[in-house]
Amino acid sequence: VFLAVHNISISPSMEYCEADILGVKVAGATLGIIGMGSIGYKIALRAKAFEMNILYHNRTRRKAQEEQAVGATYCKKIDSLLQQADFVMLVVSLAPQTHKLIGKRELELMKPTATLINISRGAVVDQEALVAALRTGVIRAAALDVTSPEPLPRDHPLLELKNVIITPHLGIKTDKATYMITEEAVENILAALNGLPLPSEVLPS
Repeated sequence: VFLAVHNISISPSMEYCEADILGVKVAGATLGIIGMGSIGYKIALRAKAFEMNILYHNRTRRKAQEEQAVGATYCKKIDSLLQQADFVMLVVSLAPQTHKLIGKRELELMKPTATLINISRGAVVDQEALVAALRTGVIRAAALDVTSPEPLPRDHPLLELKNVIITPHLGIKTDKATYMITEEAVENILAALNGLPLPSEVLPS
């Protein structure tokens, strides 16, 4: 909707805006977060400010006080989350068990009015199944900050669909975030050179 309104606004022939261009209200809607790690939890904090109902699925359940702080409800089964959510957000790391985590079966469990949002890795979604679901109205829309591959071939069918927003893996690209990442990298390099523990060491799961 935002892209359509932008294109209308800058069009040389713009005279008026059609009354049937409507967005989807997020206040009161249900957000399903798949992957409630540190990033997923921060998303839940922001969604709470929009008065969204929050469901989440994760390998391990978060502490009760953390759930209460954001008003989140744990879904042990991913299917339950998919069936209830108006927006499904993928915030998982790419691993063998999350490769094509969302495929034809999972998309068909979602509401026909639902939107899939992927900010994790492109391969977490079966893109062929997603194209089919978007073309046939199995789900309403998708918003993708990641694809597989990146960038997509210019003739990829996802680029032809009007119910998809694709951004080039830049969800973290702000001036402050870029500075903080660089600063953190330098801290880790200096720690390694001086034989000290790495501040941001990634341990095998």
